[in-house]
Amino acid sequence: MLNRRTLRIKAMQAIYAYQQAVGSDYLLALDQISEDFAPDLNSMEVQDRKLLEGKKQMATLMFKEWYETQQYDEEGADKEVIDAVNRAIVFYNNATKKDFKYYGNQMLSAVERIYDHYLGTLQVLEVVTSLIQEEEEKKANRFTASEGPDTTSFLQNKVVQLLLQSKSYQDSIIRRNISWGSDISEIRAVYKNILKKDEAFLAYVSQPQHTLEEDVEVVKHIFKNIIFKEKNLQSLFEEQDLNWVENKSIVKSLVNKTVKIFGEEAEEEKQLLDLSANWEDDKTFFEDLYFQTVDEDEKYEAMISASVKNWDVERVALLDKIILKMALCEMHIFRSIPVKVTINEYIEISKLYSTPKSKQFINGVLDKMAQELTTSGDIRKSGRGLIDNK
Repeated sequence: MLNRRTLRIKAMQAIYAYQQAVGSDYLLALDQISEDFAPDLNSMEVQDRKLLEGKKQMATLMFKEWYETQQYDEEGADKEVIDAVNRAIVFYNNATKKDFKYYGNQMLSAVERIYDHYLGTLQVLEVVTSLIQEEEEKKANRFTASEGPDTTSFLQNKVVQLLLQSKSYQDSIIRRNISWGSDISEIRAVYKNILKKDEAFLAYVSQPQHTLEEDVEVVKHIFKNIIFKEKNLQSLFEEQDLNWVENKSIVKSLVNKTVKIFGEEAEEEKQLLDLSANWEDDKTFFEDLYFQTVDEDEKYEAMISASVKNWDVERVALLDKIILKMALCEMHIFRSIPVKVTINEYIEISKLYSTPKSKQFINGVLDKMAQELTTSGDIRKSGRGLIDNK
């Protein structure tokens, strides 16, 4: 299932994408200044190219000054130059605000798409049962026996029946609008060319009756050895989700636990799983982590700069800076998370996503800053956050 480390990674990826977009917005603002002072090739008047170039250079320098300090000196600049700078500033601010919101929404959508893949993977069973029923209808209309094994006993699989008939599954499929659509042909090919030739499946359908344990085992087998391994299906999943290689393990975990739940002897109505044990809390956690880290970017940049006095902060890898800023944000705003937990989590993330030397760098900087901030009272923990915090 989805855990908080995965959510931290998703937030980190969103912040990284946003930072890249901010860099593009900066360049586009400079391009706008260049366009403002480009010669008008359609004008009948003579263009003073040297004058235009001078104004462009001045406006560019003023915008860059504003970008660094959030203010600029307009002494010596005429109204045309000042207007161009102000337009560039407005453009940049609007673009970054739009990107800030966009990547935050994209982050949430990316996580929710994992749940869609979970539902879509479960729906493969529904497609397979419909294909078996379709075959039976065709057999009934033929005068000669059809080729291939009889797979109808799979329709009596108790796990499949309970799952597909559950209100939880049916409501989720409708609410999230899950459908294989035209891609059903891929499942049809897998059913015909792989599942109907699979030894474990054939051994199962050759028996007219099955125990609940046998029902569970064959469903597990189909997911583990066919759905999550078949190359064409995996390629299809990758087309639907650019992060499928990363998200696959989460979907597999959700599917495996779902099969286990629907394979248990129990009278009560069974429910599909949520993305995590406490999805609403986790959703709030990683949304706050993204928005607060970006909102307080300048504050955390200054803190990092002060902490690494013997190291030019500009030389710190962008991803390392994002990791440090997220860790500082987490220490500040999530009082129930122990400092050591935060530090360990971001060290592990740096191992996976940053440079070979990042682990030591991240560990050293965060450990030093955490001690200083805790001593000064800037970091205050409560409840579970006090664990291992001494």
